[in-house]
Amino acid sequence: MSDVNTKPALKVAIGGDEAAFELKKVLVLHLRDLGYQVEDFGTFNAEPILYPDVAFEVATAIQGGRFDRGVLLCGTGIGVAMSANKVPGIRAAQAHDTYSAGKARTSNDAQIVTLGARVVGAELAKEIVTTFLAKSFAGGASASKVERIKEYESRLDGARH
Repeated sequence: MSDVNTKPALKVAIGGDEAAFELKKVLVLHLRDLGYQVEDFGTFNAEPILYPDVAFEVATAIQGGRFDRGVLLCGTGIGVAMSANKVPGIRAAQAHDTYSAGKARTSNDAQIVTLGARVVGAELAKEIVTTFLAKSFAGGASASKVERIKEYESRLDGARH
């Protein structure tokens, strides 16, 4: 019988802009304390940056299979969600509560959760991210909906070429 603790830790990519710099630092430590393999994609100071750059970098790292999940942060969580969702195959979901974070995984098979540092505090952010990472896609009635999203994305990708 295999021990559950021998299961490899999820690889998590995390990134955010200057508005979320402090919250990101808290979440990186929290996730490492929980045993996740975490790579911080920045930003690494409070100087202004363009959040689409970080969101794209995290999303493409997940798309390419280097990471299992992602956490993206900005002031509201909206901009990084919009940016990450431009990467084919990525489903990023904004969540400011644990219910939405769980459903993003179980119903929508989201690979990335986005949060707003100006919207949620550090303790709630920890709970949201912990919930998101602990859940798996449940399939069931939601499987056909996720497949439909993939079909539409494939059609759009084919139209671009």
